[in-house]
Amino acid sequence: YRLIIQMNLINCKSALKTLRSGLPIIFPTDTLPAIGCLPKFSKIIYEFKKRDRNKPLILMGSERKQLIDYVHESAKEDYEKIASKYWPGALTMVIPSSERETTVLTSKDLTLGLRIPKSYMAQTLIRETGPLLTSSANISGSKGSITAEGIALDFPSVQILGPIPWEKSSGKASTIISWQKSGDWRMIRKGEVSVKELY
Repeated sequence: YRLIIQMNLINCKSALKTLRSGLPIIFPTDTLPAIGCLPKFSKIIYEFKKRDRNKPLILMGSERKQLIDYVHESAKEDYEKIASKYWPGALTMVIPSSERETTVLTSKDLTLGLRIPKSYMAQTLIRETGPLLTSSANISGSKGSITAEGIALDFPSVQILGPIPWEKSSGKASTIISWQKSGDWRMIRKGEVSVKELY
């Protein structure tokens, strides 16, 4: 017999309503499913995931121009270079944040992790909602599921972007690189994408 799982499936329009009310939603990406919220409500993700407050979230966009204003002048040229080559895709760039956009910061050091996922559903959603602060959709410290059904068991109260089944994802975390200074990047976490500029 099959276990019937209660899932709060929503579409992009209702997702925007939920996000504006300060709640997170869960959606698929090209790597791991994400839990995301509007930037001004970032603490909700830490609460739902039981995530350590010292671990920053990633700001996801649907296209480069949606994220460029968050990038500090000093890193813009390098940002454009890497973004045009590896996005959309499984690469997160950690770069200094622009002085104007500090409200989105969840790090202590004025840096911001940025990514554009190669996922039709994620991009469609974020085009509608604007950039979202995200983390992988699992309870911190536990492996987490990559299916909507499995995630619904971990987060019974969180709405999930449909339709399901979701498009296929890699199930692996993104590569993370960090900007040091002009033309200089450092590998923070190895993932699917190997960035030639680092070697």
